[in-house]
Amino acid sequence: MKAFINKLQFYLLYGIVFICSLQPMWLHYIYSDILYFIIRYIVGYRKRIVRKNLRSSFPEKTDRERKEIEKRFYAFFCDYIVENIKLLTMRKKNIMKRMTFEGLEEIDKSFREHDLVFIYLGHYCNWEYVASLQWWVPKEIHCAQLYSNLKSYAFDQLFLKIRSRYGGDNIKKNESIRHIVTYKEHHEKAIIGFISDQTPRWINIHKWLNFLHQDTPVFTGTERIAKKVNAAVYYGEMTRTRRGYYHCTFKLMTNDACSTKDEELTTQYMHLLEENIQREPAYWLWTHNRWKRQRQQKPEE
Repeated sequence: MKAFINKLQFYLLYGIVFICSLQPMWLHYIYSDILYFIIRYIVGYRKRIVRKNLRSSFPEKTDRERKEIEKRFYAFFCDYIVENIKLLTMRKKNIMKRMTFEGLEEIDKSFREHDLVFIYLGHYCNWEYVASLQWWVPKEIHCAQLYSNLKSYAFDQLFLKIRSRYGGDNIKKNESIRHIVTYKEHHEKAIIGFISDQTPRWINIHKWLNFLHQDTPVFTGTERIAKKVNAAVYYGEMTRTRRGYYHCTFKLMTNDACSTKDEELTTQYMHLLEENIQREPAYWLWTHNRWKRQRQQKPEE
């Protein structure tokens, strides 16, 4: 019975989102402007967390400057929502105008020596658009991204539907090593994206770094897998060129993961992401309770 209800909820959600998605982009941005007023001023969605994060991350800024970042963040967050609704039916030509890439020639050079290329990303700009990379590379190269199941079955299936439009693979995090090793064993060339700026569970915390002026637990899994399969590793630097348009520049971190020191790639990634955020703070996901774990706390799970 639960499975039936879950599927029913998904089909209802999909139907509503599909119909909304057919509307033109300019109309979606009108909805975003209305949603901004509701989310920020009426609902106050996670406003306490956003303000705490901004205050701790930018102690050098004035209250007025932090309030301006908050304002711009909520405006972007609402754009992110409507952009991903539109993504369900947006034409390939339109998506490729709105999400562009730089550094593909360098990645092509890495494939001369490696079967696998890893891309470090963050929850910055519209990260969902990056999955369209599959349309920018030769067909023989697989593009894949790791994901964790959402609590809501309906929303989880909806996002999988959207991300699958490009033809890339969606790999569950707990199955990532098996899939990646399979690529390696079969000498299949693949570009795999890792979003590694979330809060790790206590069991997965192996390193702490100073990130945005705060003692921060970080994931080291991407680096460990890269060393296991000796992947070339890049950072995807995201920028928002104008409303609804994004650009990702691939920056080589190493062409030989095995030769790097332990935790070197993780540290480098977090520093690159930090620089990205400090340049344009409004486009990071400030609603995430990133610093809920403190080093002095006892593990809760």
